[in-house]
Amino acid sequence: MKKVGIVSCYFKDNYGSMLQAYATKKILDNNNIPNETITIGGNKDFKKGKLKYYITQIFNFSFIKTKFGMIKFKFDKIFNKELKKNVTIRANKYKEFRKEFNMSVPTSTYKDLTNLAKEKYSDVVVGSDQLWLPVNVVADYYTLNWVPDNINKISYATSFGVSTVPKKYTELYKKFLNRINHLSVREDTGVKLVKELSGKKATLVCDPTLLLTKKEWEEIATPKRIIKEKYILCYFLGKNIEHRKFAERLKKETGYKIVSLNHADEYVKYSDIYADIIPYDIGPKEWINLIKNAEYVCTDSFHGTVFSLLFNKMFFDFRRHSTKNKNSTNSRIDSLLKIAGVSNERILTGKEDIKKVKKYKIDFKKVNKNLDDFRNYSKSWLLTSLLKGDDNEK
Repeated sequence: MKKVGIVSCYFKDNYGSMLQAYATKKILDNNNIPNETITIGGNKDFKKGKLKYYITQIFNFSFIKTKFGMIKFKFDKIFNKELKKNVTIRANKYKEFRKEFNMSVPTSTYKDLTNLAKEKYSDVVVGSDQLWLPVNVVADYYTLNWVPDNINKISYATSFGVSTVPKKYTELYKKFLNRINHLSVREDTGVKLVKELSGKKATLVCDPTLLLTKKEWEEIATPKRIIKEKYILCYFLGKNIEHRKFAERLKKETGYKIVSLNHADEYVKYSDIYADIIPYDIGPKEWINLIKNAEYVCTDSFHGTVFSLLFNKMFFDFRRHSTKNKNSTNSRIDSLLKIAGVSNERILTGKEDIKKVKKYKIDFKKVNKNLDDFRNYSKSWLLTSLLKGDDNEK
């Protein structure tokens, strides 16, 4: 029997990326569907494609600005030995978790990938994460253009990562979207973009991490409580100091210590000042444990929000990007809160009055019902798409 090939961002040292890739694999395992995650590391065509895009962005100030922190981070790790040591500890935890995946044989080119698909796969599923950013469309891996026509191609909860697509790339988007047999996305903006770019109708489904229940994630998480005392968990990918100062005021109001997962995407010096506990031996399993046992969660992360909802945590969201920023990824959190039935008053600037925002309530009974309904609908869509051929709905 042929397998389902999974195209995902399993390799990135990011809790959300790795857990959504794992969840896609896990939901197929749970339904006895043979699958493997396609190995992309070492593929020369993939690397060339990304380099091609980056070269075209050399004079794009907005793009360079968004990437500056990550570029600087690479140099910070070279010159700051303590930072390098700590980040290496965390990287090793990611490496350990990556063993949970059933990986395909490696390939060197997209032609090799095409041959692999012909030989082994009846279906190829791409998703979730921000896999349809312009850089990835130019790189041409997450587009599934290398998958033969006669193989069922499915996008599951794939995200564009942006609210608008630059005009010069619209034909590239139109081409690959029209080849995918079953289209689903993670945000309302994604549904709109698919329609605008291809004329096709995309189905709105939940992120793969939401396909698994709280109980299923508890079975995956590190079982023993990591932090014994009550705490506020801070998981910030952005560098906004006001967001961290909000957590400090929340600490002052509650008396709970701040546990912070520092320097995830870039080095933020203030993160080492405001936090009481800064653990680095935290892989995906430990990360779930920290969210599960927190009193409050402060985050600018989509998946930080997802798991806060799953574990019924009192959380506060923050905008990592300005809503005017073309590279903004805010829409995915907006869509998630809307579907869960949570007011967007939980999205803060960091300057709010603590006593006031502490009074904001979440009806978790309603949230759990909404997420259960969305989970069941999304699961049904995915499993049905694996059983039928081309629908190419217009």
